[in-house]
Amino acid sequence: MAPKKRPETRKPLEMVVCPKSKKSRSPRELEPAAKKLCVKGPGCSRRSDSGCLRERLTSLQVPPQCRSIVRALHHHKLGRTAWPSLQKDLQQSFLHSLASYRISQKAAPFDRRATSLTWHPTHPSTLAVGSKGGDIMLWNLGIKDKPTFIKGIGAGGSITGLKFNPLNTNQFFTSSMEGTTRLQDFKGNTLRVYTSYDTCNFWFCSLDVSEKSRVVVTGDNVGNVILLNMDGRELWNLRLHKKKVTHAALNPCCDWFLATASVDQTVKIWDLRQVKGKSSFLYSLPHSHPVNAAHFSPDGAQLLTTDQKSEIRVYSASQWDSPPSLIPHPHRHFQHLTPIKASWHPRYNLIVVGRYPDPNFKSCFPHELRTIDVFDGSSGKLMHQLYDSESSGIISLNEFNPMGDTLASLMGYHVLIWSQEKAGIWK
Repeated sequence: MAPKKRPETRKPLEMVVCPKSKKSRSPRELEPAAKKLCVKGPGCSRRSDSGCLRERLTSLQVPPQCRSIVRALHHHKLGRTAWPSLQKDLQQSFLHSLASYRISQKAAPFDRRATSLTWHPTHPSTLAVGSKGGDIMLWNLGIKDKPTFIKGIGAGGSITGLKFNPLNTNQFFTSSMEGTTRLQDFKGNTLRVYTSYDTCNFWFCSLDVSEKSRVVVTGDNVGNVILLNMDGRELWNLRLHKKKVTHAALNPCCDWFLATASVDQTVKIWDLRQVKGKSSFLYSLPHSHPVNAAHFSPDGAQLLTTDQKSEIRVYSASQWDSPPSLIPHPHRHFQHLTPIKASWHPRYNLIVVGRYPDPNFKSCFPHELRTIDVFDGSSGKLMHQLYDSESSGIISLNEFNPMGDTLASLMGYHVLIWSQEKAGIWK
């Protein structure tokens, strides 16, 4: 670990409220320009799924908008419409609304790339972002004041995990390459250090917390996973993977259910009450490449994994070890890029993930855009793509706020906020 020396200079905080712009267009709106980019490359067939850019964009078929949300809600209240049918109508309406999503605000607060992101659980306009230098920004989108900025140690302080404290949302947990997992307040004061390494050879890479069980779980760079009480008492500290634990997630409905992802090319599911060693897992889910993330769906019934190459998987409850739904998707790993991780929409069965075009990907086509892709979690079908020509970098992390109407994205040094250009009206 590098010496904990604070950098002498720091990039000034940049905050931008984006006006409505014709340059901020969705991929579907870029279709006319795409005709000029239609080139038949080697190995690409005009009739194949890859096609040219124009054919790709026009192939996105969003289901027809439901006839009336108000009517659907009324029929459901009267018992005439089942919940799955209502949920389908609501999801279709949301997908249609994505066509009007634009970048409304952006910030470039850090002198190193952004590495972690989380929304406040009870204030849907507030989010926290961590950086490779250990800096943390607390941003309330609803006020014009500058965000709260907590200075990190610089080199060697990368924030690898970030979660608000569910018991006191004026506090947050962090895991970092500094070698600690700690609890801090909004002023940057350290309230409690849960785990700490005294050597630069070990650090923490993942973090999750449970309100109901009142536990903190964190994983390190050599495969150890540590479970602690909220008061800091260690319950167990075991090596559960052969290599770095890139992600740890507690099931939102069964908080004794833990999923861990690792660069050892496995995702493992555990019962926290029965963990005794690396062989005490409930299920081991092998992958073809190292795994960046494993996210449970909001209802806890599905598990979404993202590898470091070109595959997203969706596993289902009760049969976790059954063959998953596979979604081919280019998001290859690069050392100086924050790892790309797919995430769930908080209200609908939709998956959100940034695209890193790969010329070796079987459905690659010339001049492919670095979009944010939205997939149907059931069918695996690509439903929509978000794109802004003025923010065309690789977007590593995407997360919707708890209300599901605002999307935060991390692109290098930048934090992007997507929202509807105009307030929608249900018809």
